[in-house]
Amino acid sequence: MKRKIIEVNEALCNGCGECVVGCAEGALQIIDGKAKVVKEQFCDGFGDCIGTCPTGALKIIEREADAYDIAATREHVLNTGGENAVKRFDEVNEVHDAKEKADTPPKMSGCPGTQMRMKKAAEGPKPTMNTTLSGQVIKSDLDQWPILLHLVQPGAEFFKNKELVILSTCSPVASPDVHWRFVRGRSLVVACPKLDRTEGYVEKLAGIMAQNNIPKVIVVRMTVPCCGGLSMMARQAHAASGRTDLVIEEVTIGLDGELMNTETIIG
Repeated sequence: MKRKIIEVNEALCNGCGECVVGCAEGALQIIDGKAKVVKEQFCDGFGDCIGTCPTGALKIIEREADAYDIAATREHVLNTGGENAVKRFDEVNEVHDAKEKADTPPKMSGCPGTQMRMKKAAEGPKPTMNTTLSGQVIKSDLDQWPILLHLVQPGAEFFKNKELVILSTCSPVASPDVHWRFVRGRSLVVACPKLDRTEGYVEKLAGIMAQNNIPKVIVVRMTVPCCGGLSMMARQAHAASGRTDLVIEEVTIGLDGELMNTETIIG
């Protein structure tokens, strides 16, 4: 059948593996230093991996290909990634299914987080903890500057002896709870694995982890697949830092601002 499927330009691929993290279906692997589609039946053609590629090596094309097999793909994800990978696979497929049921053609330019969404007016905002204090000024819990990963220096005093939060750019906008839940009393860096120029990010994070007696790193990311690049960079930085006693947690926030999952990924 003729359908949409991912294509890898091997001349542009640098083998970084970010697309492998971005693909919830496990259709991509790094083989001989290049990203490759391991089986056509595992690629659903939505292009979630595209937004994670720093070199532009991925694109969606339309060609003759084996049909996407969701059951076989789910079994593949379970065998290669375990229950947590299956949970992520199911969440991503719910997003894909919702788009199809709404008869909205999916955009092929990045992760599901690029799709427009709007709550019904009658529904109103969902309540979250401590979001409003009527008539009072809500003070920021931020006690450092700068906060962008591009700008901070590994030896900055505000990192010393504090837990480090690696915060996705969208998280504090999606959830008003981020300040009191994650920023208070901790050091912070903000980054976007999709839109930032991420060269040097892993090395900088490794330096921060190695120099400052940080007891724990908390990655706060959105549920969209491209945000998984933050967790990947944290893992790589941990390996480069030489630390064996460092705990890394991953916190996932839903598109409605709700705390969806907390998982220890190292430690």
